[in-house]
Amino acid sequence: MKSQPKSIACELCVSRKFSLFAGVSDQHLCHITDNKNFISHKKGQILFYEGTKPMGIFCINEGIVKVFKTASNGKEQIIRLAQKGDFLGYTSLLGEESYSSSATIVEDAKICFIPRESFLKVLSDDTAFHQRVTKAICNDLGIMEEKLTDATQKSIRERLAFTLLKLSETYGIDGQEGQKIDIVLTREEIAGLVGTATETVIRLLSEFKKDELIDFEGKKIIVLDKKGLARLSDFYG
Repeated sequence: MKSQPKSIACELCVSRKFSLFAGVSDQHLCHITDNKNFISHKKGQILFYEGTKPMGIFCINEGIVKVFKTASNGKEQIIRLAQKGDFLGYTSLLGEESYSSSATIVEDAKICFIPRESFLKVLSDDTAFHQRVTKAICNDLGIMEEKLTDATQKSIRERLAFTLLKLSETYGIDGQEGQKIDIVLTREEIAGLVGTATETVIRLLSEFKKDELIDFEGKKIIVLDKKGLARLSDFYG
């Protein structure tokens, strides 16, 4: 169930340094603070649905959000895992289109909802912020093009190896035996990231473990051999 905790002023928000709001003037930050909603979300809650109209943007203060599309067969294709500082929904808002994907909470999150008018005012008044948003949109397009290329040119084994490397890069915690990916993803969600069947991911993860590339700690994955995964990602089918 959603709850509304005490709001954090944008100018005092620690996560802001990771977001596109880094560098925005205190005047504009105060305007956003006065108009935003700061809400806690529990794991499994839906943030927004594909096909609905955006009324503003979401800025993640804490937690992880899964952005995905649902195929006609009901399977999820995960587009990205968003974390603190990330914006969600701004491309659809600026394009005056419905959401092209859905978003759900993977780990308990605190998220600011910024109404359309407030976001557009800052975008209009702050040239540097406008440039950062434009650059972020271009970067998102580049990532999507890269994923499309990988889907057509890389094998599932290569894509899984690459996905594990990216997860360890973003969520990894160094330990004595390797780097633990400190986020719990189901095998279905990993399959959704890679773009394959759950059974295939289960089989390949078992093979990676046998080859001593990875290990498991409960539901979390430990990367034992990053160089081995990198070689597999780049050169082997």
